[in-house]
Amino acid sequence: MTVIPAKWTIDEYHRMIAAGILDDRRVELLKGEIVEMSPEGEPHAYSSDEAGEYLARLLTERAKVRHAKPITLPNNSEPEPDIAIVQRLGREYREHHPYPENIFWLIEYANSSLEKDLETKSKIYAEVGIPEYWVVNLKKLHLVVFREPSDGEYTSKFTLTTATIQPLTFPEVSVSVEQIING
Repeated sequence: MTVIPAKWTIDEYHRMIAAGILDDRRVELLKGEIVEMSPEGEPHAYSSDEAGEYLARLLTERAKVRHAKPITLPNNSEPEPDIAIVQRLGREYREHHPYPENIFWLIEYANSSLEKDLETKSKIYAEVGIPEYWVVNLKKLHLVVFREPSDGEYTSKFTLTTATIQPLTFPEVSVSVEQIING
């Protein structure tokens, strides 16, 4: 017998949230499946929080930096990336979470969720055309950069431990890799 997991739409997922079914659960919707999120250890919480503040100072009015908030994707996914750099749409976000066209780039911090972030989420984000995705590997203390989504995969992937990087959407901004990795 083959086991087939139940798939959920974003609307069904939102109805479960509204009904309080998921109140005591740390979950996200990935490709129609409700997936438990790993708990945040101290290095994860510290580094992602510090990096978010650093990026907010660096980007000033260019973009909004959201910390661990949902984004809504058309492939029945509503992940909660550690950091999402999105358009400043103000009150529009009272009506909906950022969509792919509102997202400049995403950052995940990974220790126990490394495989999910490098494999599953990179494909989900590439599939919907998110131009840039960064994963901070907290075990090895390096930054994995995914760029150029095409046919559900990123065609460019490289790893950094030092120096600076210019985000694709803000080439005039130099981001310190050390600040992103270590906070």
